[in-house]
Amino acid sequence: MTKFDFDAKYFNPGHTLDCGQVFRFRPHKDGFIALSADKACFVRSDGFKTVVESDDCDYFYNYFDLNRDYSKIVEKAKSFDIPLLTRSAEICKGLRILNQNREEMIYSFIISQNNNIPRIKGIINRICEGLGEKRSSPFGEYYTFPSSQTLAETDVSFFKAAGAGYRDCYLVETSKRISAEGISRLEGLDAAALKKELLTYKGVGPKVADCISVFGFGKTDSFPVDTWVEKVYKEDFGGRLKDRNKIAEYFVNAFGEYSSFVQQYLFYGKRLNL
Repeated sequence: MTKFDFDAKYFNPGHTLDCGQVFRFRPHKDGFIALSADKACFVRSDGFKTVVESDDCDYFYNYFDLNRDYSKIVEKAKSFDIPLLTRSAEICKGLRILNQNREEMIYSFIISQNNNIPRIKGIINRICEGLGEKRSSPFGEYYTFPSSQTLAETDVSFFKAAGAGYRDCYLVETSKRISAEGISRLEGLDAAALKKELLTYKGVGPKVADCISVFGFGKTDSFPVDTWVEKVYKEDFGGRLKDRNKIAEYFVNAFGEYSSFVQQYLFYGKRLNL
Protein backbone atom coordinates (compact mmCIF):
# COMPACT_ATOMS: atom_id res chain seq x y z
CA MET A 1 0.00 0.00 0.00
CA THR A 2 1.40 3.40 -1.02
CA LYS A 3 0.03 6.92 -0.88
CA PHE A 4 0.37 10.40 -2.33
CA ASP A 5 -1.02 13.80 -1.46
CA PHE A 6 -2.34 16.74 -3.46
CA ASP A 7 -3.32 20.34 -2.76
CA ALA A 8 -6.82 20.16 -1.27
CA LYS A 9 -7.72 23.53 -2.75
CA TYR A 10 -8.14 21.84 -6.11
CA PHE A 11 -9.02 18.33 -4.95
CA ASN A 12 -12.04 18.01 -2.69
CA PRO A 13 -12.94 14.30 -2.54
CA GLY A 14 -16.42 14.99 -1.14
CA HIS A 15 -17.39 17.31 -3.99
CA THR A 16 -15.70 15.09 -6.58
CA LEU A 17 -17.40 11.86 -5.52
CA ASP A 18 -20.79 13.33 -4.64
CA CYS A 19 -21.53 15.26 -7.84
CA GLY A 20 -23.31 12.46 -9.71
CA GLN A 21 -20.49 11.25 -11.93
CA VAL A 22 -19.61 8.10 -9.97
CA PHE A 23 -21.57 5.56 -7.93
CA ARG A 24 -19.01 3.17 -6.43
CA PHE A 25 -17.81 4.94 -3.30
CA ARG A 26 -18.72 4.99 0.37
CA PRO A 27 -17.76 6.96 3.50
CA HIS A 28 -14.97 5.41 5.55
CA LYS A 29 -13.49 6.87 8.73
CA ASP A 30 -12.52 10.46 7.88
CA GLY A 31 -12.76 9.99 4.12
CA PHE A 32 -14.07 7.70 1.41
CA ILE A 33 -13.36 4.38 -0.20
CA ALA A 34 -13.53 4.79 -3.99
CA LEU A 35 -13.79 1.79 -6.29
CA SER A 36 -13.11 1.55 -10.01
CA ALA A 37 -13.08 -1.66 -12.09
CA ASP A 38 -11.05 -4.08 -9.91
CA LYS A 39 -9.23 -1.40 -7.91
CA ALA A 40 -9.82 0.45 -4.63
CA CYS A 41 -8.41 3.46 -2.82
CA PHE A 42 -8.96 5.39 0.38
CA VAL A 43 -9.10 9.16 -0.04
CA ARG A 44 -9.33 11.77 2.70
CA SER A 45 -8.71 15.48 3.10
CA ASP A 46 -7.88 17.76 6.03
CA GLY A 47 -8.67 20.91 4.03
CA PHE A 48 -5.01 21.50 3.23
CA LYS A 49 -3.92 18.23 1.68
CA THR A 50 -5.91 15.44 0.10
CA VAL A 51 -4.29 12.03 0.58
CA VAL A 52 -4.92 8.94 -1.55
CA GLU A 53 -3.86 5.45 -0.41
CA SER A 54 -3.94 2.49 -2.79
CA ASP A 55 -2.09 -0.52 -4.15
CA ASP A 56 -2.19 1.26 -7.52
CA CYS A 57 -1.53 4.96 -6.97
CA ASP A 58 -0.71 5.55 -10.64
CA TYR A 59 -4.20 4.38 -11.57
CA PHE A 60 -5.87 6.67 -9.07
CA TYR A 61 -3.65 9.64 -9.91
CA ASN A 62 -5.10 9.40 -13.40
CA TYR A 63 -8.57 8.47 -12.11
CA PHE A 64 -8.78 11.73 -10.16
CA ASP A 65 -7.45 13.65 -13.20
CA LEU A 66 -4.53 15.04 -11.21
CA ASN A 67 -2.38 15.76 -14.25
CA ARG A 68 -4.78 18.55 -15.24
CA ASP A 69 -4.43 22.13 -13.92
CA TYR A 70 -7.86 22.97 -12.52
CA SER A 71 -6.86 26.46 -11.42
CA LYS A 72 -7.03 27.50 -15.09
CA ILE A 73 -10.39 25.76 -15.53
CA VAL A 74 -11.86 27.52 -12.50
CA GLU A 75 -10.70 30.92 -13.74
CA LYS A 76 -12.05 30.22 -17.22
CA ALA A 77 -15.42 29.20 -15.78
CA LYS A 78 -15.59 32.40 -13.73
CA SER A 79 -14.65 34.49 -16.78
CA PHE A 80 -18.00 33.67 -18.42
CA ASP A 81 -19.52 36.00 -15.81
CA ILE A 82 -22.58 33.85 -15.08
CA PRO A 83 -23.51 34.24 -11.38
CA LEU A 84 -24.32 30.59 -10.59
CA LEU A 85 -21.29 29.37 -12.52
CA THR A 86 -18.99 31.87 -10.82
CA ARG A 87 -20.25 30.95 -7.33
CA SER A 88 -20.07 27.22 -7.97
CA ALA A 89 -16.63 27.29 -9.61
CA GLU A 90 -15.30 29.24 -6.63
CA ILE A 91 -16.95 27.23 -3.87
CA CYS A 92 -16.46 23.87 -5.64
CA LYS A 93 -13.01 24.50 -7.11
CA GLY A 94 -11.91 21.16 -5.67
CA LEU A 95 -14.41 19.24 -7.83
CA ARG A 96 -12.60 17.19 -10.46
CA ILE A 97 -13.96 15.15 -13.37
CA LEU A 98 -12.93 11.53 -13.02
CA ASN A 99 -11.31 9.31 -15.65
CA GLN A 100 -13.32 6.16 -15.07
CA ASN A 101 -13.27 2.67 -16.54
CA ARG A 102 -15.06 2.92 -19.87
CA GLU A 103 -16.99 -0.33 -19.85
CA GLU A 104 -18.05 0.21 -16.26
CA MET A 105 -19.34 3.66 -17.21
CA ILE A 106 -21.46 2.28 -20.04
CA TYR A 107 -23.27 -0.13 -17.70
CA SER A 108 -23.44 2.32 -14.80
CA PHE A 109 -25.11 5.03 -16.84
CA ILE A 110 -27.51 2.59 -18.48
CA ILE A 111 -28.59 1.81 -14.92
CA SER A 112 -28.75 5.55 -14.12
CA GLN A 113 -31.46 6.43 -16.64
CA ASN A 114 -34.72 7.56 -15.01
CA ASN A 115 -33.23 6.66 -11.65
CA ASN A 116 -31.94 8.32 -8.49
CA ILE A 117 -28.46 8.10 -7.04
CA PRO A 118 -29.21 5.93 -3.95
CA ARG A 119 -31.03 3.36 -6.15
CA ILE A 120 -28.28 3.45 -8.78
CA LYS A 121 -25.63 2.80 -6.14
CA GLY A 122 -27.68 -0.03 -4.66
CA ILE A 123 -28.19 -1.78 -8.01
CA ILE A 124 -24.51 -1.51 -8.93
CA ASN A 125 -23.43 -2.76 -5.50
CA ARG A 126 -25.70 -5.79 -5.79
CA ILE A 127 -24.35 -6.57 -9.27
CA CYS A 128 -20.76 -6.33 -7.99
CA GLU A 129 -21.51 -8.47 -4.93
CA GLY A 130 -23.25 -11.08 -7.08
CA LEU A 131 -20.89 -11.20 -10.06
CA GLY A 132 -17.64 -9.51 -9.04
CA GLU A 133 -14.65 -10.91 -7.19
CA LYS A 134 -14.28 -10.36 -3.47
CA ARG A 135 -11.05 -8.56 -2.60
CA SER A 136 -9.45 -7.47 0.66
CA SER A 137 -7.62 -4.24 1.40
CA PRO A 138 -6.26 -2.42 4.47
CA PHE A 139 -9.50 -0.43 4.53
CA GLY A 140 -11.88 -3.38 4.23
CA GLU A 141 -13.30 -5.86 1.76
CA TYR A 142 -14.78 -4.84 -1.57
CA TYR A 143 -16.09 -6.38 -4.78
CA THR A 144 -14.73 -5.75 -8.25
CA PHE A 145 -16.93 -4.63 -11.12
CA PRO A 146 -17.70 -7.71 -13.26
CA SER A 147 -16.29 -8.05 -16.75
CA SER A 148 -18.46 -7.69 -19.84
CA GLN A 149 -18.07 -11.42 -20.45
CA THR A 150 -19.39 -12.20 -16.97
CA LEU A 151 -22.32 -9.84 -17.44
CA ALA A 152 -23.06 -11.33 -20.86
CA GLU A 153 -23.18 -14.87 -19.44
CA THR A 154 -25.65 -13.87 -16.71
CA ASP A 155 -29.37 -14.48 -17.05
CA VAL A 156 -31.65 -11.46 -17.20
CA SER A 157 -33.40 -12.63 -14.03
CA PHE A 158 -30.28 -11.75 -12.01
CA PHE A 159 -30.41 -8.11 -13.10
CA LYS A 160 -34.13 -7.95 -12.41
CA ALA A 161 -33.55 -9.33 -8.90
CA ALA A 162 -30.78 -6.76 -8.43
CA GLY A 163 -33.38 -4.02 -8.98
CA ALA A 164 -32.46 -2.98 -12.52
CA GLY A 165 -36.10 -3.04 -13.59
CA TYR A 166 -36.71 -2.54 -17.31
CA ARG A 167 -32.98 -1.88 -17.71
CA ASP A 168 -32.26 -5.60 -17.16
CA CYS A 169 -32.58 -6.40 -20.86
CA TYR A 170 -30.41 -3.42 -21.78
CA LEU A 171 -27.61 -4.72 -19.56
CA VAL A 172 -27.82 -8.20 -21.05
CA GLU A 173 -27.94 -7.08 -24.69
CA THR A 174 -25.24 -4.44 -24.37
CA SER A 175 -22.88 -6.68 -22.39
CA LYS A 176 -23.25 -9.42 -25.02
CA ARG A 177 -22.38 -6.94 -27.75
CA ILE A 178 -19.38 -5.53 -25.89
CA SER A 179 -18.20 -9.01 -24.92
CA ALA A 180 -18.26 -9.98 -28.59
CA GLU A 181 -16.93 -6.75 -30.14
CA GLY A 182 -15.00 -4.92 -27.43
CA ILE A 183 -15.05 -1.12 -27.42
CA SER A 184 -11.73 -0.31 -29.06
CA ARG A 185 -13.56 1.13 -32.07
CA LEU A 186 -14.97 3.85 -29.79
CA GLU A 187 -11.54 5.08 -28.75
CA GLY A 188 -10.14 8.01 -30.67
CA LEU A 189 -13.52 9.23 -31.92
CA ASP A 190 -14.40 12.89 -31.46
CA ALA A 191 -17.33 13.76 -29.19
CA ALA A 192 -19.95 13.91 -31.93
CA ALA A 193 -18.89 10.62 -33.55
CA LEU A 194 -18.60 8.91 -30.16
CA LYS A 195 -22.11 9.98 -29.15
CA LYS A 196 -23.48 8.71 -32.46
CA GLU A 197 -21.86 5.32 -31.90
CA LEU A 198 -22.91 5.08 -28.26
CA LEU A 199 -26.52 5.67 -29.27
CA THR A 200 -26.41 2.37 -31.16
CA TYR A 201 -26.08 0.44 -27.88
CA LYS A 202 -29.26 -0.87 -26.29
CA GLY A 203 -30.34 1.36 -23.40
CA VAL A 204 -28.12 4.33 -24.31
CA GLY A 205 -30.02 7.55 -25.00
CA PRO A 206 -28.61 11.06 -25.60
CA LYS A 207 -28.08 12.02 -21.95
CA VAL A 208 -26.55 8.65 -21.07
CA ALA A 209 -24.30 8.87 -24.14
CA ASP A 210 -23.09 12.31 -23.06
CA CYS A 211 -22.37 11.06 -19.53
CA ILE A 212 -20.38 8.12 -20.86
CA SER A 213 -18.53 10.47 -23.22
CA VAL A 214 -17.49 12.75 -20.36
CA PHE A 215 -16.87 10.37 -17.47
CA GLY A 216 -15.58 7.39 -19.46
CA PHE A 217 -13.92 8.89 -22.54
CA GLY A 218 -12.88 12.33 -21.26
CA LYS A 219 -14.78 14.33 -23.89
CA THR A 220 -14.73 17.78 -22.35
CA ASP A 221 -16.82 19.19 -25.20
CA SER A 222 -19.89 17.16 -24.16
CA PHE A 223 -22.70 18.52 -21.98
CA PRO A 224 -25.09 16.01 -20.34
CA VAL A 225 -28.57 17.46 -19.81
CA ASP A 226 -30.86 16.15 -17.06
CA THR A 227 -33.65 17.74 -15.01
CA TRP A 228 -31.15 19.78 -12.95
CA VAL A 229 -29.43 21.16 -16.04
CA GLU A 230 -32.82 21.92 -17.61
CA LYS A 231 -33.60 23.92 -14.48
CA VAL A 232 -30.30 25.78 -14.80
CA TYR A 233 -31.00 26.47 -18.47
CA LYS A 234 -34.42 27.97 -17.74
CA GLU A 235 -33.66 29.81 -14.49
CA ASP A 236 -30.09 30.99 -15.01
CA PHE A 237 -29.86 31.32 -18.79
CA GLY A 238 -33.44 32.32 -19.58
CA GLY A 239 -33.65 29.48 -22.10
CA ARG A 240 -36.85 28.47 -23.87
CA LEU A 241 -35.80 25.34 -25.74
CA LYS A 242 -37.60 22.13 -24.77
CA ASP A 243 -35.52 19.55 -26.64
CA ARG A 244 -32.66 18.31 -24.45
CA ASN A 245 -30.51 17.63 -27.51
CA LYS A 246 -30.84 21.26 -28.54
CA ILE A 247 -30.15 22.42 -24.99
CA ALA A 248 -26.97 20.33 -24.94
CA GLU A 249 -25.98 21.80 -28.31
CA TYR A 250 -26.62 25.31 -26.97
CA PHE A 251 -24.29 24.75 -24.03
CA VAL A 252 -21.54 23.12 -26.11
CA ASN A 253 -21.66 26.07 -28.52
CA ALA A 254 -21.38 28.44 -25.56
CA PHE A 255 -18.60 26.69 -23.62
CA GLY A 256 -16.72 24.59 -26.18
CA GLU A 257 -13.85 22.54 -24.74
CA TYR A 258 -14.81 23.64 -21.20
CA SER A 259 -18.35 22.26 -21.51
CA SER A 260 -18.00 19.23 -19.23
CA PHE A 261 -16.39 21.27 -16.45
CA VAL A 262 -19.04 23.99 -16.71
CA GLN A 263 -21.74 21.31 -16.69
CA GLN A 264 -20.45 19.87 -13.43
CA TYR A 265 -20.17 23.26 -11.74
CA LEU A 266 -23.70 24.22 -12.83
CA PHE A 267 -25.22 20.82 -12.02
CA TYR A 268 -23.61 20.55 -8.59
CA GLY A 269 -24.13 24.23 -7.80
CA LYS A 270 -27.83 23.94 -8.51
CA ARG A 271 -28.14 20.79 -6.40
CA LEU A 272 -26.40 22.57 -3.51
CA ASN A 273 -28.57 25.66 -4.03
CA LEU A 274 -25.52 27.94 -4.26
